[in-house]
This record gives sequence, structure tokens and C-alpha cells, in this order.
Amino acid sequence: MNVKKGDTVKLLTGKDKGKEGTVTKVLIKEGKAVVEGLNLYKRHIKNRGDGGQIVEFAAPIDASNLKVTKANAKATPKKK
Repeated sequence: MNVKKGDTVKLLTGKDKGKEGTVTKVLIKEGKAVVEGLNLYKRHIKNRGDGGQIVEFAAPIDASNLKVTKANAKATPKKK
């Protein structure tokens, strides 16, 4: 997978097409990444007594739908 934590990526498809964000979590086995501010969904949570609340969270996006615009990883020197 070409996406790493801390990279700035651009979304190529979906409802947030063209937007940019930073990768907060990478799910290697699933081939997905969680990007801050993209692919946001709302979840309603029941709370007994005080009432419930609505929580917004970033859902994972398939790595094939992301393009790295600014890599966070440092370049390693090549051996000769």
C-alpha cells in the first residue's frame, strides 16, 4: 500500500471527490485508510438518563481511491 500515516492525500472518487486531508490510521489487512475530515458519517448513540447524542466519525476509504499529494515519510538514502 502506498499510503502511510501522516501523508496528505486527495480523494479521487466518492461524495468528497477532490478534497484533501491527512491520513490518521492505516488498515493494512483491509487495504483501507482513515482520512481526517473526509468520508464523514454520523452515528446516533443512545445514552440512558441524559439523552442521546450524534457523533461524527471518519469512515475508512479504500487506498485505491486516494492519491498521495504530500508524503510524510523521510526519504532513506540508497546504498551504492
